[in-house]
Amino acid sequence: MIIVDNVHKSFGATKVLEGVSLEVQSGEVVCLIGPSGSGKSTVLRCVNGLESYDEGEIAINGRRVDVKSADIHELRTRVGMVFQRFNLFPHRSVVENVMEGPVYVKGEPRDAAHRHAVELLEKVGLGDKIDAYPQQLSGGQQQRVAIARALAMRPEAILFDEPTSALDPELVGDVLAVMRALADEGMTMVVVTHEMSFAKEVADRVCFLYGGQIVEEGSAERVLSNPQNERTQDFLRRVLNH
Repeated sequence: MIIVDNVHKSFGATKVLEGVSLEVQSGEVVCLIGPSGSGKSTVLRCVNGLESYDEGEIAINGRRVDVKSADIHELRTRVGMVFQRFNLFPHRSVVENVMEGPVYVKGEPRDAAHRHAVELLEKVGLGDKIDAYPQQLSGGQQQRVAIARALAMRPEAILFDEPTSALDPELVGDVLAVMRALADEGMTMVVVTHEMSFAKEVADRVCFLYGGQIVEEGSAERVLSNPQNERTQDFLRRVLNH
């Protein structure tokens, strides 16, 4: 479904991605792990067309991702994105936040969008919060609203950029439970995460990035339990000890 082929990206003189290649099959969960600054989030932003890339090619279901193309907005509706910071509209209620994309981007009737939004909020355990405003919710609840908002666009895949790193530890579990349920339903997911137990349990594949390159890739069990690369070993030792 998603092909990243030898992608390079620089911000000024700083090289962020140096020849990243990755394929994600439909229904697969791929976790990207690695130290801060290794390029994980930039990979997601390039896949979703939020960042341009300098060399290489990215395609979603055979269609090239190009931020300058006329159909980039339509392509973005097919690939949802959940950010580290929830990016909810503070002046809109929970249900209005979830309805926003379908109504204003896809032109869905408000009644249908409202019904679907309520269903999704119930799905993520927030059926009793539809009329609340973001500031009335915990961080974990806001992140679950953000997931419902991504699902409202009926995407073919969802990209998660460290969705739990801004949350208090006791709020992480509810968000991960929603993501586990999506994986069980066959949603294609690419997840940047530091939650190694989640990656081990849910991911079909894990890619370890270092210095803008994927230096190790394989099944979650192999990469996390028996890493071959010295940098992967060092990273996991630090994360697991922490």
